[in-house]
Amino acid sequence: MDPRQEYALAVTGDGDGRLIGFGRLALDPHQPGAATFGFALRPDTWGNGYGTETVRLLLACAFEDLGLHRVWGARSPHNIASARTMRRAGLVEEGRIREHVRRGGRWQDSVTHSILDHEYSATTPYPS
Repeated sequence: MDPRQEYALAVTGDGDGRLIGFGRLALDPHQPGAATFGFALRPDTWGNGYGTETVRLLLACAFEDLGLHRVWGARSPHNIASARTMRRAGLVEEGRIREHVRRGGRWQDSVTHSILDHEYSATTPYPS
């Protein structure tokens, strides 16, 4: 059996259990010890801390459970809320990937953020 390469997280609302988003962690098959992550939430739930909590849970899985070295994610340059969420979770903005994704028939840039294992352990938001 092949080892698991992806982990998915359903994000539910406080108390009511309704699905409001998801998170994903994908191991990099070409770079052992590294993974990418992503998350998305329903717009009517933005600004309530769900994004930061989702990213922190994905990072806990990556570093505490899987023992990874590096985790990175990308966002639209226009998504300032996502930039704040990643910064709150301890990630560092690395730079821009030019014309990285194609959306709506146009190539668009992405901004990357990452965190390393020794940075995470210094800022762990939850007790181990």
